[in-house]
Amino acid sequence: MHPNATSSMFFSFGEEATSSTKTAQCTVSCMYQVHIGGFWRTVTTLWTKNMMHHSLNILVDSVESSDHRHSCKVDLKPWHFWGKKSYKTFEVDNLQIDVYWDFRSARFSGSPEPSSDFYVALICDEEVVLFIGDLQRKLYKRTKTRPGEDTILYFKKEHVFGKKTFTTKAKFEKERRDYEIMVESSASLGSKNPEMWISIDGVVLIHIRNLQWKFRGNETVLVNKLPIEVLWDVHAWLFLNPGSNHGSFIFRPGQPNSSESDKEDDSQDGTEDGENSTNVSKDDYYSSSKTSQCCVFLYAWKIE
Repeated sequence: MHPNATSSMFFSFGEEATSSTKTAQCTVSCMYQVHIGGFWRTVTTLWTKNMMHHSLNILVDSVESSDHRHSCKVDLKPWHFWGKKSYKTFEVDNLQIDVYWDFRSARFSGSPEPSSDFYVALICDEEVVLFIGDLQRKLYKRTKTRPGEDTILYFKKEHVFGKKTFTTKAKFEKERRDYEIMVESSASLGSKNPEMWISIDGVVLIHIRNLQWKFRGNETVLVNKLPIEVLWDVHAWLFLNPGSNHGSFIFRPGQPNSSESDKEDDSQDGTEDGENSTNVSKDDYYSSSKTSQCCVFLYAWKIE
């Protein structure tokens, strides 16, 4: 990838995030292709946590209006215990969508999104159109529903706050488990000989010495024989005040050619702004889902 293309990608995704430090708000945003009411639609889940609030917001694109999204919000810290297992109903293009959740035993590992022992499900016409979590049996026993079409997670973005270590999880391939990504760094404002390590599932795959000269770059690594392109920009860690901006990382499966990369950048810019709906036909979706892989964006905010 051309260096200018790398830089432009980071900057286009970083501007909206600069206000997050005011409240130290951790967020995880995931985008799925989901079959609802005869159409493949984009469903976005936004997990948010700060000192006062912890919530999940679910956004479903409309096929009737390209600039409209239907939403449903779930509070993970309700005043009453019963709210940790409940459901809500909302409408999407005149279709009733039921959202069921159970967070009573949910485990967390530093992220606003639970790591295990929970579920969130979207149900339409007695079909589970989207399931998130690991308690599928409990959901089906509770709702008496049936599985719908397979969904695809194709985009994930996470804001993480820390001093030296930043972690996230990634599903690079549909049929494989999540990988754990960890970024560690000795970099700080005015530090001498800063270094950075990027590991996946505990294996250090990238080690950058003299980070003050290599604060932007990209490298391709192999994870279970799958090439993962890693791009980074940590200029803010070295030359800006702590907490004023973030280090940026992209983990992208495969090695797309320049034309494909340009198309991807354009489409991601649209979804980031929330202006373009990404509903596609079923045939188009299935032709692309065979090679569908998730692109992960990690924004790492250094705090002292």
